[in-house]
Amino acid sequence: MYLVTGASGQLGRLIVQSLQDKGVPANQIVAAVRSPEKVQDLADAGIVVRQADYNDTASLAAAFAGVNKVVLVSSSEVGQRAPQHKNIIDAAKEAGVELLAYTSLLKSDASLMMLADEHNATEAMLAESGIPYVLLRNSWYLENYTGTAAMAVEHGAVLGCAGDGKYAMASRADYAEAAAVVMTTEGHAGKVYELAGDEAVTLAEYAAAVAEVYGKPVVYQELPEQEYVKVLTEMGLPEGFAQVLANSDIGASKGALFDDSKTLSGLIGHPTTSLKDALKAALA
Repeated sequence: MYLVTGASGQLGRLIVQSLQDKGVPANQIVAAVRSPEKVQDLADAGIVVRQADYNDTASLAAAFAGVNKVVLVSSSEVGQRAPQHKNIIDAAKEAGVELLAYTSLLKSDASLMMLADEHNATEAMLAESGIPYVLLRNSWYLENYTGTAAMAVEHGAVLGCAGDGKYAMASRADYAEAAAVVMTTEGHAGKVYELAGDEAVTLAEYAAAVAEVYGKPVVYQELPEQEYVKVLTEMGLPEGFAQVLANSDIGASKGALFDDSKTLSGLIGHPTTSLKDALKAALA
């Protein structure tokens, strides 16, 4: 039995689908979700849906019964991830899980990004747990930017504070496929995979790609870090999250989100999704 946490989320759903694409029968996949009603379509397709709240240890113990392999999709609740992940790891250990794959952050152990802290704490907990595990250190999602491309076109600008830092982005589907490969093939326990897109772009190059695909002028506007935070908060983002985004740009300016090893495309057996293809799909 394969269990995917956060299976109602965008990455979790894609991992469930990728496991099926790799030949895993639906009745051997457990979609662990906080709200089962949100994944009725998965249940209708024969996926085993179990209620599992990262904060509710009793629900986790029940959800992990009979499970052999787990994909721990990192919690979306920044600031709460470490204790939530500990609950997952404890449940996996109690269940005698044979392999746990964790979606961490690219080069997290060397990263100065604020987001790295909770990932590093989780990696340390896994190392201490005794559970066989594999780290899937993901770079940025293409969707982080293609999802806001229309807004960039509307305003004619992409804002940020990343300088000439390069983002080696891949699609959620690429990262999901990597997780499914690790789950369905052997020899991954103890491995650390630094996963990133084959193509790396600066935000100026991203803006140029948006302009080309949408046929409208779009430029990159570099801002000081705190001015970028101010703009993001004025757009309605919580200040804490705005700080994280700006800090991530600063990290990118220092190479935190760049990797040219092509480990991801090697793992999945084909090139990762290109920026322009992702933008065209978003436009369509």
